[in-house]
Amino acid sequence: MIILIMNNLTFFSELNPLLLLKCYNKLMKQKIKHYIKEIIFFLLIMTIFSNILSLYKSQSLNDAPLTLTDVQLITGKPYILSHNKPLLIHFWATWCPTCKLEASNIEFLSHYFEVLTIAVDSKDDATVQKYLATKGYTFAVVNDPHNQLSSHFHVQAFPSTFIYDKHHNLVFSEVGYTSTLGLWMRMLWAGMK
Repeated sequence: MIILIMNNLTFFSELNPLLLLKCYNKLMKQKIKHYIKEIIFFLLIMTIFSNILSLYKSQSLNDAPLTLTDVQLITGKPYILSHNKPLLIHFWATWCPTCKLEASNIEFLSHYFEVLTIAVDSKDDATVQKYLATKGYTFAVVNDPHNQLSSHFHVQAFPSTFIYDKHHNLVFSEVGYTSTLGLWMRMLWAGMK
């Protein structure tokens, strides 16, 4: 009987780590699946909420055709608006956390589309240029330290994006973060009008 007990203890001591490892792996897989589902659900709810909020906030934006004439960039060069391409006008601020997240999207788009950005409440031209240089951004920027342009467009929250077709009619307006793909698709749509 003692030999039988000893044999069983030996068996369980050899088997136990394997069983424990299998059980642990199974539990971890279940937990990971659960957390992934929770993250996806959270992202879905946040996306729906942010789109509803963006729609609400964008209702107060200026939806008239673009009347903006040529403007001066922070580099001192004039910016002449094209009359045969869609245009993205993006209002942002150096102090805005959401603007910082979206800036790389705007940088990417500026290499393929006509993009004019307007820095609001971001101090003087030198401060904005320093900010752009540290981040490696090269998109065209007009400084709006006294909120003249943002008032004209009725911008009250940042970032705010306006997309115009080649005839300078407003096609889209957004308040808040928009993905690169979302902006790209809107610019393509504006180009077809």
